[in-house]
Amino acid sequence: MAAFNLTHSDTSTFILTGIPGLEDAHVWISLPFATCYIVGLLGNFMVLFVVGKEQTLHQPMYLLLCLLALTDITMSTSVMPKALGIFWFNLEVITVSGCLTQLTFLGTVSAMQSAILVTMAFDRYMAICNPLRYTTILSNERIAVLGLVSFIRGIVYALPLPLMLSRLPFCANRIIPHTYCEGIAVAKISCGDLTFYRLYGLVMGLVLSGLDMTLIALSYSLIIKALLRISSKKAHRKALNTCTAHVCVILMSYTPYLFSNLTHRFGQGIAPYIHIILANIYVLVPPMLNPIIYGVKTQDLRDKMKKNICRM
Repeated sequence: MAAFNLTHSDTSTFILTGIPGLEDAHVWISLPFATCYIVGLLGNFMVLFVVGKEQTLHQPMYLLLCLLALTDITMSTSVMPKALGIFWFNLEVITVSGCLTQLTFLGTVSAMQSAILVTMAFDRYMAICNPLRYTTILSNERIAVLGLVSFIRGIVYALPLPLMLSRLPFCANRIIPHTYCEGIAVAKISCGDLTFYRLYGLVMGLVLSGLDMTLIALSYSLIIKALLRISSKKAHRKALNTCTAHVCVILMSYTPYLFSNLTHRFGQGIAPYIHIILANIYVLVPPMLNPIIYGVKTQDLRDKMKKNICRM
Protein backbone atom coordinates (compact mmCIF):
# COMPACT_ATOMS: atom_id res chain seq x y z
CA MET A 1 0.00 0.00 0.00
CA ALA A 2 2.92 2.34 0.64
CA ALA A 3 4.07 1.91 -2.96
CA PHE A 4 0.54 2.62 -4.16
CA ASN A 5 0.22 5.82 -2.14
CA LEU A 6 3.61 7.05 -3.29
CA THR A 7 2.81 6.41 -6.91
CA HIS A 8 -0.58 8.16 -6.74
CA SER A 9 1.22 11.44 -6.31
CA ASP A 10 3.77 10.66 -9.06
CA THR A 11 2.39 11.81 -12.39
CA SER A 12 5.23 10.15 -14.33
CA THR A 13 4.29 6.55 -13.41
CA PHE A 14 1.47 4.03 -13.44
CA ILE A 15 0.93 0.92 -11.32
CA LEU A 16 0.31 -2.43 -13.04
CA THR A 17 -1.40 -4.73 -10.53
CA GLY A 18 -1.22 -8.02 -12.46
CA ILE A 19 -4.40 -10.09 -12.56
CA PRO A 20 -7.03 -8.56 -10.21
CA GLY A 21 -8.74 -11.12 -7.99
CA LEU A 22 -5.98 -13.70 -8.50
CA GLU A 23 -3.10 -11.95 -6.73
CA ASP A 24 -2.52 -14.91 -4.38
CA ALA A 25 -2.08 -17.20 -7.37
CA HIS A 26 0.36 -14.96 -9.26
CA VAL A 27 3.34 -17.27 -8.72
CA TRP A 28 1.40 -20.30 -9.97
CA ILE A 29 -0.03 -18.40 -12.94
CA SER A 30 3.47 -17.24 -13.85
CA LEU A 31 4.63 -20.84 -14.45
CA PRO A 32 2.52 -21.55 -17.57
CA PHE A 33 3.08 -17.95 -18.71
CA ALA A 34 6.86 -18.31 -18.47
CA THR A 35 6.75 -21.75 -20.12
CA CYS A 36 4.71 -20.47 -23.07
CA TYR A 37 7.04 -17.49 -23.43
CA ILE A 38 10.24 -19.56 -23.41
CA VAL A 39 8.84 -22.20 -25.78
CA GLY A 40 7.66 -19.44 -28.12
CA LEU A 41 11.08 -17.76 -28.12
CA LEU A 42 12.90 -21.04 -28.77
CA GLY A 43 10.51 -22.04 -31.58
CA ASN A 44 10.57 -18.69 -33.35
CA PHE A 45 14.34 -18.25 -33.05
CA MET A 46 14.72 -21.78 -34.42
CA VAL A 47 12.60 -20.84 -37.45
CA LEU A 48 14.74 -17.72 -38.03
CA PHE A 49 17.96 -19.71 -37.63
CA VAL A 50 16.98 -22.58 -39.92
CA VAL A 51 15.53 -20.40 -42.69
CA GLY A 52 18.53 -18.05 -42.50
CA LYS A 53 21.01 -20.92 -42.69
CA GLU A 54 19.37 -23.09 -45.37
CA GLN A 55 19.63 -21.59 -48.86
CA THR A 56 16.87 -23.86 -50.15
CA LEU A 57 14.42 -22.16 -47.78
CA HIS A 58 15.12 -18.65 -49.10
CA GLN A 59 11.71 -18.56 -50.73
CA PRO A 60 8.74 -16.19 -50.25
CA MET A 61 6.75 -18.62 -48.10
CA TYR A 62 9.59 -19.09 -45.60
CA LEU A 63 10.59 -15.42 -45.63
CA LEU A 64 7.00 -14.58 -44.68
CA LEU A 65 7.25 -17.17 -41.93
CA CYS A 66 10.36 -15.35 -40.67
CA LEU A 67 8.45 -12.05 -40.63
CA LEU A 68 5.69 -13.76 -38.66
CA ALA A 69 8.29 -15.15 -36.23
CA LEU A 70 9.75 -11.65 -35.73
CA THR A 71 6.31 -10.21 -34.91
CA ASP A 72 5.66 -13.10 -32.50
CA ILE A 73 8.96 -12.52 -30.69
CA THR A 74 8.34 -8.77 -30.47
CA MET A 75 4.77 -9.17 -29.26
CA SER A 76 5.48 -11.60 -26.43
CA THR A 77 8.72 -9.85 -25.41
CA SER A 78 6.92 -6.50 -25.21
CA VAL A 79 4.72 -7.95 -22.47
CA MET A 80 6.14 -10.98 -20.70
CA PRO A 81 9.31 -9.67 -19.00
CA LYS A 82 7.28 -6.95 -17.26
CA ALA A 83 4.41 -9.34 -16.44
CA LEU A 84 6.81 -11.88 -14.91
CA GLY A 85 8.47 -9.06 -12.98
CA ILE A 86 5.06 -8.25 -11.47
CA PHE A 87 4.35 -11.91 -10.63
CA TRP A 88 7.76 -12.73 -9.15
CA PHE A 89 9.20 -9.49 -7.75
CA ASN A 90 6.20 -7.13 -7.39
CA LEU A 91 7.75 -4.73 -9.93
CA GLU A 92 4.44 -2.99 -10.49
CA VAL A 93 5.65 0.52 -11.33
CA ILE A 94 5.93 1.50 -15.00
CA THR A 95 6.70 4.96 -16.33
CA VAL A 96 4.10 6.72 -18.46
CA SER A 97 6.53 6.83 -21.39
CA GLY A 98 7.29 3.12 -20.93
CA CYS A 99 3.58 2.33 -20.82
CA LEU A 100 2.87 4.30 -24.01
CA THR A 101 5.88 2.72 -25.74
CA GLN A 102 4.61 -0.75 -24.85
CA LEU A 103 1.17 0.16 -26.16
CA THR A 104 2.68 1.46 -29.43
CA PHE A 105 4.75 -1.69 -29.91
CA LEU A 106 1.73 -3.93 -29.36
CA GLY A 107 -0.51 -1.97 -31.72
CA THR A 108 2.14 -1.83 -34.45
CA VAL A 109 3.05 -5.50 -34.22
CA SER A 110 -0.60 -6.59 -34.09
CA ALA A 111 -1.46 -4.66 -37.28
CA MET A 112 1.76 -5.83 -38.93
CA GLN A 113 1.04 -9.46 -38.08
CA SER A 114 -2.43 -9.20 -39.58
CA ALA A 115 -0.97 -7.81 -42.82
CA ILE A 116 1.58 -10.64 -42.92
CA LEU A 117 -1.21 -13.22 -42.58
CA VAL A 118 -2.97 -11.61 -45.56
CA THR A 119 0.25 -11.77 -47.58
CA MET A 120 0.70 -15.43 -46.61
CA ALA A 121 -2.82 -16.17 -47.86
CA PHE A 122 -1.99 -14.42 -51.15
CA ASP A 123 1.26 -16.43 -51.32
CA ARG A 124 -0.70 -19.69 -51.04
CA TYR A 125 -3.19 -18.46 -53.65
CA MET A 126 -0.40 -17.70 -56.14
CA ALA A 127 1.42 -20.98 -55.45
CA ILE A 128 -1.70 -23.07 -56.04
CA CYS A 129 -3.79 -21.06 -58.51
CA ASN A 130 -1.10 -19.34 -60.59
CA PRO A 131 2.19 -21.24 -60.10
CA LEU A 132 3.74 -20.14 -63.42
CA ARG A 133 3.72 -16.48 -62.34
CA TYR A 134 4.54 -17.18 -58.69
CA THR A 135 8.27 -16.38 -58.81
CA THR A 136 7.80 -13.21 -60.86
CA ILE A 137 4.97 -11.75 -58.75
CA LEU A 138 6.22 -12.87 -55.32
CA SER A 139 9.98 -12.45 -55.51
CA ASN A 140 12.11 -12.22 -52.36
CA GLU A 141 12.63 -8.50 -52.99
CA ARG A 142 8.87 -7.94 -53.19
CA ILE A 143 8.37 -9.82 -49.93
CA ALA A 144 10.84 -7.41 -48.28
CA VAL A 145 8.86 -4.46 -49.67
CA LEU A 146 5.57 -5.95 -48.43
CA GLY A 147 7.13 -6.44 -45.00
CA LEU A 148 8.15 -2.77 -44.92
CA VAL A 149 4.66 -1.70 -46.06
CA SER A 150 3.03 -3.81 -43.32
CA PHE A 151 5.34 -2.18 -40.75
CA ILE A 152 4.43 1.34 -41.96
CA ARG A 153 0.74 0.40 -41.88
CA GLY A 154 1.16 -0.80 -38.29
CA ILE A 155 2.81 2.48 -37.27
CA VAL A 156 0.09 4.56 -38.95
CA TYR A 157 -2.58 2.55 -37.12
CA ALA A 158 -0.92 2.40 -33.70
CA LEU A 159 0.71 5.82 -33.26
CA PRO A 160 -2.49 7.90 -32.81
CA LEU A 161 -3.56 5.73 -29.84
CA PRO A 162 -0.70 6.64 -27.44
CA LEU A 163 -0.78 10.23 -28.70
CA MET A 164 -4.45 10.48 -27.73
CA LEU A 165 -3.83 8.77 -24.38
CA SER A 166 -0.93 11.11 -23.57
CA ARG A 167 -3.34 14.07 -23.80
CA LEU A 168 -5.91 12.56 -21.42
CA PRO A 169 -5.97 13.57 -17.71
CA PHE A 170 -5.46 10.72 -15.23
CA CYS A 171 -6.22 12.60 -11.99
CA ALA A 172 -5.49 10.60 -8.82
CA ASN A 173 -6.15 7.07 -10.08
CA ARG A 174 -3.00 5.73 -11.72
CA ILE A 175 -3.56 2.03 -11.00
CA ILE A 176 -4.01 -0.17 -14.10
CA PRO A 177 -5.59 -3.55 -13.24
CA HIS A 178 -3.63 -5.45 -15.87
CA THR A 179 -0.31 -7.20 -16.52
CA TYR A 180 0.60 -4.79 -19.33
CA CYS A 181 -0.46 -1.49 -20.87
CA GLU A 182 -3.31 -2.54 -23.09
CA GLY A 183 -4.87 0.54 -24.69
CA ILE A 184 -8.41 0.20 -23.39
CA ALA A 185 -7.18 -0.73 -19.88
CA VAL A 186 -5.09 2.47 -19.73
CA ALA A 187 -7.96 4.56 -21.12
CA LYS A 188 -10.38 3.25 -18.48
CA ILE A 189 -8.42 4.83 -15.62
CA SER A 190 -8.57 8.29 -17.23
CA CYS A 191 -11.01 10.89 -15.92
CA GLY A 192 -11.23 12.57 -19.34
CA ASP A 193 -13.66 12.14 -22.24
CA LEU A 194 -12.92 8.79 -23.94
CA THR A 195 -15.54 9.03 -26.69
CA PHE A 196 -13.15 9.77 -29.56
CA TYR A 197 -10.50 7.33 -28.30
CA ARG A 198 -12.99 4.48 -28.01
CA LEU A 199 -14.51 5.29 -31.41
CA TYR A 200 -11.12 5.46 -33.14
CA GLY A 201 -9.91 2.20 -31.57
CA LEU A 202 -13.12 0.34 -32.36
CA VAL A 203 -13.53 1.61 -35.94
CA MET A 204 -9.87 1.22 -36.94
CA GLY A 205 -9.64 -2.20 -35.31
CA LEU A 206 -12.77 -3.44 -37.07
CA VAL A 207 -11.79 -1.88 -40.40
CA LEU A 208 -8.28 -3.37 -40.38
CA SER A 209 -9.36 -6.77 -39.05
CA GLY A 210 -12.46 -6.83 -41.29
CA LEU A 211 -10.48 -5.91 -44.41
CA ASP A 212 -7.71 -8.41 -43.68
CA MET A 213 -10.11 -11.26 -42.88
CA THR A 214 -12.11 -10.49 -46.04
CA LEU A 215 -8.96 -10.68 -48.19
CA ILE A 216 -7.93 -13.94 -46.49
CA ALA A 217 -11.41 -15.42 -47.03
CA LEU A 218 -11.31 -14.35 -50.70
CA SER A 219 -7.90 -15.96 -51.20
CA TYR A 220 -9.05 -19.24 -49.68
CA SER A 221 -12.31 -19.32 -51.61
CA LEU A 222 -10.25 -19.07 -54.82
CA ILE A 223 -7.84 -21.74 -53.51
CA ILE A 224 -10.71 -24.14 -52.73
CA LYS A 225 -12.16 -23.49 -56.18
CA ALA A 226 -8.80 -24.32 -57.78
CA LEU A 227 -8.29 -27.45 -55.65
CA LEU A 228 -11.64 -28.84 -56.76
CA ARG A 229 -10.29 -28.84 -60.33
CA ILE A 230 -7.15 -30.80 -59.42
CA SER A 231 -7.45 -34.57 -59.73
CA SER A 232 -4.03 -35.50 -58.27
CA LYS A 233 -4.36 -36.66 -54.66
CA LYS A 234 -0.70 -35.93 -54.02
CA ALA A 235 -1.12 -32.32 -55.15
CA HIS A 236 -4.24 -32.06 -53.00
CA ARG A 237 -2.39 -33.33 -49.95
CA LYS A 238 0.62 -31.03 -50.44
CA ALA A 239 -1.57 -27.95 -50.96
CA LEU A 240 -3.80 -28.79 -48.01
CA ASN A 241 -0.81 -29.29 -45.69
CA THR A 242 0.53 -25.77 -46.19
CA CYS A 243 -2.96 -24.25 -46.26
CA THR A 244 -3.98 -26.06 -43.07
CA ALA A 245 -0.95 -24.65 -41.26
CA HIS A 246 -1.83 -21.13 -42.36
CA VAL A 247 -5.52 -21.50 -41.42
CA CYS A 248 -4.54 -22.76 -37.94
CA VAL A 249 -2.24 -19.76 -37.49
CA ILE A 250 -5.02 -17.40 -38.60
CA LEU A 251 -7.47 -18.90 -36.10
CA MET A 252 -4.87 -18.76 -33.32
CA SER A 253 -4.12 -15.10 -34.07
CA TYR A 254 -7.58 -13.63 -34.71
CA THR A 255 -9.72 -15.57 -32.22
CA PRO A 256 -8.06 -14.41 -28.96
CA TYR A 257 -7.58 -10.90 -30.41
CA LEU A 258 -11.28 -10.49 -31.19
CA PHE A 259 -12.41 -12.07 -27.90
CA SER A 260 -10.03 -9.89 -25.89
CA ASN A 261 -11.10 -6.66 -27.58
CA LEU A 262 -14.84 -7.39 -27.56
CA THR A 263 -14.93 -8.50 -23.92
CA HIS A 264 -12.96 -5.42 -22.86
CA ARG A 265 -15.31 -3.07 -24.71
CA PHE A 266 -18.69 -4.76 -24.24
CA GLY A 267 -18.31 -7.42 -21.54
CA GLN A 268 -19.13 -5.34 -18.47
CA GLY A 269 -20.59 -8.36 -16.67
CA ILE A 270 -17.48 -10.49 -17.17
CA ALA A 271 -15.03 -10.82 -14.26
CA PRO A 272 -11.92 -8.60 -14.72
CA TYR A 273 -9.50 -11.52 -14.51
CA ILE A 274 -11.17 -13.07 -17.58
CA HIS A 275 -10.31 -9.93 -19.58
CA ILE A 276 -6.70 -10.04 -18.41
CA ILE A 277 -6.22 -13.76 -19.06
CA LEU A 278 -7.67 -13.43 -22.59
CA ALA A 279 -5.38 -10.49 -23.29
CA ASN A 280 -2.36 -12.53 -22.15
CA ILE A 281 -3.43 -15.55 -24.19
CA TYR A 282 -3.41 -13.30 -27.26
CA VAL A 283 0.24 -12.32 -26.77
CA LEU A 284 1.45 -15.72 -25.52
CA VAL A 285 -0.28 -18.65 -27.18
CA PRO A 286 -0.04 -17.76 -30.92
CA PRO A 287 3.72 -17.01 -30.70
CA MET A 288 4.21 -20.36 -28.98
CA LEU A 289 2.06 -22.42 -31.38
CA ASN A 290 2.86 -20.78 -34.74
CA PRO A 291 6.36 -22.31 -35.17
CA ILE A 292 5.07 -25.66 -33.91
CA ILE A 293 2.18 -25.66 -36.40
CA TYR A 294 4.43 -24.77 -39.34
CA GLY A 295 7.13 -27.17 -38.18
CA VAL A 296 4.65 -30.05 -38.10
CA LYS A 297 2.68 -29.24 -41.27
CA THR A 298 5.47 -28.02 -43.61
CA GLN A 299 7.71 -30.92 -44.62
CA ASP A 300 10.70 -28.93 -45.95
CA LEU A 301 10.88 -26.83 -42.79
CA ARG A 302 10.37 -29.87 -40.57
CA ASP A 303 13.18 -31.79 -42.28
CA LYS A 304 15.61 -28.86 -42.05
CA MET A 305 14.75 -28.34 -38.37
CA LYS A 306 15.40 -32.01 -37.62
CA LYS A 307 18.73 -31.86 -39.46
CA ASN A 308 19.88 -28.79 -37.54
CA ILE A 309 18.69 -30.14 -34.17
CA CYS A 310 20.59 -33.40 -34.78
CA ARG A 311 23.78 -31.40 -35.46
CA MET A 312 23.59 -29.58 -32.11
